[in-house]
Amino acid sequence: MSVVDARGLSCPEPVLLTKRTLEKSDGAPVKVLVDEMAAAENVAALAGSMGWQVTRKETGTHMELVLKK
Repeated sequence: MSVVDARGLSCPEPVLLTKRTLEKSDGAPVKVLVDEMAAAENVAALAGSMGWQVTRKETGTHMELVLKK
């Protein structure tokens, strides 16, 4: 599973990093770590528009999104 650690980054960087990773993943699951709600929402919207399913999990310091084809 590829991991995109976008903690500390502002939009649009988390979305751009995630898009590049999804395009190279060949359908393998991708985990995205973000620490801003807006970034989580934007990454989830991108993944959904590309046909990926999104599972969200909040921890104390960040959000973890697991993207599956």
